[in-house]
Amino acid sequence: MIVSGATIVDGTGGPGRVADVRIADGRIAEIGRIGGGLDATGLVLAPGFVDMHSHSEARLTDPGFTAKARQGVTTELVGQDGLSYAPVSPSTSDGVRATITGWHGAGHPGFASVADYLAHFDAGTTANVAYLVPHGNIRAMAVGFENRAATPEELDVMRGLLARGLDEGAFGMSTGLTYVPGMYAGTGELVELCKVVASRGGFHDTHHRSYGAGALEAYAEMIAVARESGCALHLAHATMNFPPNKGRAAELLSLVDEAVSGGLDLSFDTYPYLAGSTTLAALLPSWVAAGGPAATLERLADPALRERIRHDMEVVGPDGSHGVPMDWSTVEIGGVADPANSHAVGKRVSELPGEPFIAYVELLLADRLGPTIRQHVGHEENVRAIMTHPAHTAGSDGLFAGAMPHPRAFGTFPRYLGHYVRETGVLTLEECVRHLAATPARRLGLRDRGLVAEGYAADLVLFDPATVADTATYDDPFGEPEGIPWVWVNGEAVVADGKPTGALPGKALRS
Repeated sequence: MIVSGATIVDGTGGPGRVADVRIADGRIAEIGRIGGGLDATGLVLAPGFVDMHSHSEARLTDPGFTAKARQGVTTELVGQDGLSYAPVSPSTSDGVRATITGWHGAGHPGFASVADYLAHFDAGTTANVAYLVPHGNIRAMAVGFENRAATPEELDVMRGLLARGLDEGAFGMSTGLTYVPGMYAGTGELVELCKVVASRGGFHDTHHRSYGAGALEAYAEMIAVARESGCALHLAHATMNFPPNKGRAAELLSLVDEAVSGGLDLSFDTYPYLAGSTTLAALLPSWVAAGGPAATLERLADPALRERIRHDMEVVGPDGSHGVPMDWSTVEIGGVADPANSHAVGKRVSELPGEPFIAYVELLLADRLGPTIRQHVGHEENVRAIMTHPAHTAGSDGLFAGAMPHPRAFGTFPRYLGHYVRETGVLTLEECVRHLAATPARRLGLRDRGLVAEGYAADLVLFDPATVADTATYDDPFGEPEGIPWVWVNGEAVVADGKPTGALPGKALRS
């Protein structure tokens, strides 16, 4: 395969140059004046994009999944936010699945080991898949879903499970410190586990304890964990959201710069949208979620507890909603597990019949914690400032369950290229490609991906800089990207002339 006459933006951040590229045996075999093949005059050839915060576990049941391929994504990092499908045990499988029903729908029963999980993808999919050991999974296996500290013996079990997952190919550990059971882990537990990650050369990818009232303190805690453990740090969806953080991006970036200047290996990802997305149940105070989904439902159904829950959510500000008292008008239902509750989809909680808090609780009960939400709490000036930092990478954080998921699942990468490069000029094209490809590949330690260079894996995207755009919106989240006619994974086209090819050249990547 030869791609001729494209402007190569190679991922280094340097200026583009016109050249031809020959692909052979899954690799970039030659760059220069070759001629022939696919005429790409006027188009940009870039390294395939790396989604550093992906929830594309849909690949487990649909290896031909194309939502990311159409965006030019050739590698996805899954196992995010401390919860996924490996490792699980017979005693934790149901609890893990129920906890993340809102993320992935009914989901997969899971795998006993990371090795089994990765082997599943070796059969082929539309993008390469990298994995993180989810802290919540191993804590559930050692401690359960209880709100308490791990005993020394339980911490040893977690160390062993984590070491095994890393040795089987995971790139690091993810934590979800506003989700059950990860939210019950103390700083000391995280330090001890991050020492295991550091010993294997991995990194800690963290959804920390607050993105709202306590955001800066939560970021600082994760930096302190990294320093004490010696572990590299990646901050997941590093936003400054909710009213208390309007205009405060510079404070986060100052914290990052201080850490980096002190020698910390730190990176972070963001999505280019103002709304967040999670499950409706995630907004609850942590004490309500203790013990897992069944215990949560029992507490929600208890009239004696409802006023305590209401007070925590509407007056105090629950830890599940980042310490900010609930504004029900910002919480939009994106999907439900039971079609009988579909009347709620697309509505703000404040628009549901009856008093908002009661409507919230009744929907959680009726849908058994299944609803997903889009939470409109972001600030454009923060989004723009954070994406320009050199440690920034892109992460879609997109969920695919529900009738109206967040459009970031379908539009993140073309939105960077179209809106934030061409339309607003927040990033140059060369800077943006570096953020989308080379920087995340370096974080993962992928020595032969993330650049257009001879000898590198032929993970490539060909796009039109004049037309590339996202079409997914909050009203129509399934819109397909425009201006991305070709995408190659390991040298094989997964998108050709703008259409998925059905090819499954993607594989599991191992650290």
